[in-house]
Amino acid sequence: MEKNKLWTRDFTIITLGSVVSMFGNAMSGFALSLMVLDFTESTLFYAIYLMAFTIPQIIMPIVSGAYLDRFSRKKVIYTLDFLSAFLYVIAGYVLIKGWFYFPLFAIYVFVIGSIQSIYMTAYQSFYPLLITEGNFSKAYSISSVLETMSALMVPVATFAYHQVGIGPLLYINAVCFLIAAIMETQIKTKEKYVETRAVKSENRIAQMKEDIKEGGRYLKAERGLLIIAVYFTFSAMTYGVTNVLTLPYFRKAYSYGEYIFMLVQGMAMAGRGIGGALLYRVKIPVMKKFKIAFMVYILTNVLEAMYLFMPIPVAMAMCFVTGISGVTSYTIRISATQSYVPDDKKGRFNGMFNMLNTCGSLVGEMLAGLAGLLLPPRMIIAIFMMINLMAAIVLMGKNKNDIALIYNREQ
Repeated sequence: MEKNKLWTRDFTIITLGSVVSMFGNAMSGFALSLMVLDFTESTLFYAIYLMAFTIPQIIMPIVSGAYLDRFSRKKVIYTLDFLSAFLYVIAGYVLIKGWFYFPLFAIYVFVIGSIQSIYMTAYQSFYPLLITEGNFSKAYSISSVLETMSALMVPVATFAYHQVGIGPLLYINAVCFLIAAIMETQIKTKEKYVETRAVKSENRIAQMKEDIKEGGRYLKAERGLLIIAVYFTFSAMTYGVTNVLTLPYFRKAYSYGEYIFMLVQGMAMAGRGIGGALLYRVKIPVMKKFKIAFMVYILTNVLEAMYLFMPIPVAMAMCFVTGISGVTSYTIRISATQSYVPDDKKGRFNGMFNMLNTCGSLVGEMLAGLAGLLLPPRMIIAIFMMINLMAAIVLMGKNKNDIALIYNREQ
């Protein structure tokens, strides 16, 4: 019975630590977006800001994934949280003094993006080690709910940004990272893969290159995982487009557009929260997981292509549906892949997956910045959602047998 207990000491620590860091990041991240738009008044500069955060995530996940399959992921996680706390204190002080200079700010964002990409690969590869057998779906439904709850800090961040500016919000984020790091040092779980994957060569660079190649061979050999990774690269490209265009669209189309944006997107977050809570209590039938996920991929692309053309109440309802649907497919996919990939390959798989997603996001952000000079934002988003819809049909639908072997499993 103890074996199947989800809320172990270490799982509780990592969950509480995630809550603290997610809330701080959500608050400062949205406020930074508003600050960039206010200072530059340019969609192009906003796209550059997003790209500066995204570009380092192309290389870092691959390199860090190879490292993380041989060394302690826990140490990497809390070390990066301590470093993030320090960097946010520095940034808060600089911006309070009014020393904003976009080129230097872009370099700072590049560094933060590098840290974030390494952290995410480490966290994604360490988190499954803290989940007891049979509880993967429950654990990832909790993760989804927490991410949704962190979005509640966005309206708080907007209000605080207009009242006190960006500096104090960055200080708060620094404190959140510090608390999370201290908590993470208390995790006791043994990382057994470290012992089984002792370094084979004194030349660590050569060893890392070989590990990266081995990770690529593993992904290529696992057809189902490869197809999933390729489809979500298309999906990341699509959401790279929406990340660049959606907030600026609302700010230009409506008075106090950021509040309308939060209202509409808040319904998607509400849907994710409710969906995640339901998934914690309701078990999806194992043999229907792929079918449900595939239907969701189709539905969400159609709804997200249309909602910006609708009246606000209709758009809110559509976003609520995409929220519930999205968290369902996310939980199916993440719990299936993380339970399927062996512990000693999780770092490289997650690194490769994150790298492909980042490439997709970067391409989407670049295309959005350029297309925004020629076409209306709503039209651009609709076009890319239709491209993603076709990718779902061609990649996921036509390779359903390979993917069902991963999705339709007890976890």
